[in-house]
Amino acid sequence: MSIKDTYRTVAYESETLIVEKRSKFYSHVMPVDNEADALRYLNEIRSKYSDATHNVYAYVIDENNIFRYSDDGEPSGTAGMPVLDTIRKSGIVDVIVIVTRYFGGTLLGTGGLVHAYGSSARKGLLESQVIIREMCDIVRVKAGYELSGKIQYMLAAEGYITEDTLYEDDVTFRICSPKERTSSLIAGLTELTNGRAVPEIIGHKYADRRDDDFYDS
Repeated sequence: MSIKDTYRTVAYESETLIVEKRSKFYSHVMPVDNEADALRYLNEIRSKYSDATHNVYAYVIDENNIFRYSDDGEPSGTAGMPVLDTIRKSGIVDVIVIVTRYFGGTLLGTGGLVHAYGSSARKGLLESQVIIREMCDIVRVKAGYELSGKIQYMLAAEGYITEDTLYEDDVTFRICSPKERTSSLIAGLTELTNGRAVPEIIGHKYADRRDDDFYDS
């Protein structure tokens, strides 16, 4: 699993299909935290598609900069490397992509194979929803009911995620704040409430958001 504060990965498993000259290319994409998870998923796909002509794969694990790929019998450099290149150019980590091919009877040639495997990998990555995973601080702030509306408005206007709101004698907000914005959040809440609410950091967690920039590129 990545140890960076911010990185790009995928949200969930997907399967997609493209057809090139009657050859079928199924892309299987899975987010993984480590190499053992990648190999476990690879073995599952190999077993499920044991009748396929090829099960080409590549994976990238951010921690310790681990990457592997295999052409699985395709001509050298025409299959596993294009899949790996697609992952690397996208900047995605902690992912495995397996492209299962069923031969359709027509040879694609070197260029055709590179295109098919690369296109299949990219389609699979897009289908798995590319996300930005960002380390956030969990900030707790307690305030009187007379201040809660102002706090809610500020959080919504500035795009902070409110994880929970507890209504008791006072109102307690649990806010998920990107680490680089936490100082500004605390200062803003303190100023907004004239110091009557005292925000505090009580934990940390990763939060995910769809990487719209990736889909616009």
